[in-house]
Amino acid sequence: MSFRKITVAGGGVLGCQIAMQSAYKGFDVTIWHRSYSSIGRSQPRLDRLHAIYIKELKSLRYKIGALSAEYPRGLAEDFVSLTPEKVNEMVHRAERAYKNIHMAVDLNEAMEDADLVIEAIAENEEQKIGFYRRISDVLPPKAILVTTSSTMLPRTFAEYTGRPEKFLAMNFAGEIWAKNIAEIMGHPGTDQKAYDQVAAFAADIGMEPLCLKKEHPGYILNSLLIPFLEAAKKLKEEEVADPETIDRTWKLATGAPEGPFRIMDEAGLRSE
Repeated sequence: MSFRKITVAGGGVLGCQIAMQSAYKGFDVTIWHRSYSSIGRSQPRLDRLHAIYIKELKSLRYKIGALSAEYPRGLAEDFVSLTPEKVNEMVHRAERAYKNIHMAVDLNEAMEDADLVIEAIAENEEQKIGFYRRISDVLPPKAILVTTSSTMLPRTFAEYTGRPEKFLAMNFAGEIWAKNIAEIMGHPGTDQKAYDQVAAFAADIGMEPLCLKKEHPGYILNSLLIPFLEAAKKLKEEEVADPETIDRTWKLATGAPEGPFRIMDEAGLRSE
């Protein structure tokens, strides 16, 4: 474990997921909020995640011995050797994680001794730049800073961070306890050591690190996903087939659990 203390800036849907998953994997986690009212809005998200983790983990007891059971890949590292005792330990681990996540409004308190700061604030360029400028004087020299931006390249912000060599991007798919991927993307000035440390951290919290060799809008996942969803919408708009038939076609032909319209439905629900 190369890092110990993780600070997540922003208690939105993704920020809370990253915080809960990191705490579940044994890291010391603080969520920084702009105000006390923001804490009030994020606490129900953590409550919901706590319930999901406990439910998912307890369900594993009924899947022990199955050859190809679906399971939350971010929570159970080794499904093949799973035992009831290991499941019980993971449930206790989730309980500890939920109770031990620290909330902070004071910026100095949140950033003190942080090894990794994960910026998960609004997808707004001005807000992100303002945040980076604000924390540049309070971040410990050792701290690595990452953005979870899914639409903007890290080079957009590097000069404002005060540590461009220790700045890069890490993007998640959502529902990270189950869809456990983390796309790692540096900019031309990112130090390789910092990049490797972030990739190692992604693995430490149960993600599959997907390491990009260069900056690219949309990373890997969205570069593949968006044209796929647009093609599905075009089929519907041109009345080639209804959404149910399009989804069914994709599922039958590829073995995928969901079709494009189901994916769009879920993405819409997560963004609310």
